[in-house]
Amino acid sequence: MKVLGSEIEINTKEENEIINITAEVEDIILKSELKDGIVSIFVGGSTGAITTMEFEPGLIEDVPAALERMAPANGKYQHHLRWNDGNGHSHVKAAIMGPGITVPFRNCQPTLGTWQKIVFIELDVKPRNRKIIVQLIGE
Repeated sequence: MKVLGSEIEINTKEENEIINITAEVEDIILKSELKDGIVSIFVGGSTGAITTMEFEPGLIEDVPAALERMAPANGKYQHHLRWNDGNGHSHVKAAIMGPGITVPFRNCQPTLGTWQKIVFIELDVKPRNRKIIVQLIGE
């Protein structure tokens, strides 16, 4: 059993930006020379999220709209009142979504569904430089 690590660096432009990172994760798995195992994809920070979804225009609009209904930007957030940074809703959305996922891989390929993609969602109110940690365990 081996444990290997890598990173994906991305620069986001705006709040609610959804970035498909599936190809980068697949490339990391292929270069690892591991055939079977699990890959953990994690973003450090408390205003970004990693999940899977069908990466198509309708859902790219629907997901941020659904998150806005759960934690509206114009709501009252103690975090914002304490730090005056305007991103209390970003922290709440990230806590709901979660910072990472684990995906099994077989024959050097993640076992994703037909339309399922691995995505990073920027939830902060400003552009950010993000490092996504990719950790593989397998053989």
